[in-house]
Amino acid sequence: MKVYKYGDNVDTDVIIPARHLNNPDPKALASHCMEDIDASFASTVEPGDIIVGGANFGCGSSREHAPLSIKACGVKCVIAASFARIFYRNAINIGFPIMECPQAAAEIQAGDQVSVDFQTGVIVDETTGKQYQAAPFPAFVNGIIDNGGLLKSLKARGVAK
Repeated sequence: MKVYKYGDNVDTDVIIPARHLNNPDPKALASHCMEDIDASFASTVEPGDIIVGGANFGCGSSREHAPLSIKACGVKCVIAASFARIFYRNAINIGFPIMECPQAAAEIQAGDQVSVDFQTGVIVDETTGKQYQAAPFPAFVNGIIDNGGLLKSLKARGVAK
């Protein structure tokens, strides 16, 4: 799992530019993901890769398209120093795991190989051997992520149709 690293205040307009929101298909969104900050991202990202960001990752508009476009690229998770609250909630709602860990976000470098354990919150930079501890999600949030999002989780529990 290779790392793509970005700085502070990566906003939703950079994650998925508004000019591409006319097509809500996740694959179409993925083809334009991060293009205004990293033109090669969509063509080089591979399933299981990880994004590492600085503080306030996902700030800006409340569009759910931002975490959806990242998830549709096959990114395993985003690790950041902190997340904008609406991005955080949207990521959970669509079943996309994110991890807040300022030390990992500061020390992990682009190109490093990183593994994550969502149950324990352990992040390991396999390149350097360093281990970091993020707060793991509570069981009910892991259930949402494991089921692929809030609506699918509610359907699996028989609460929604």
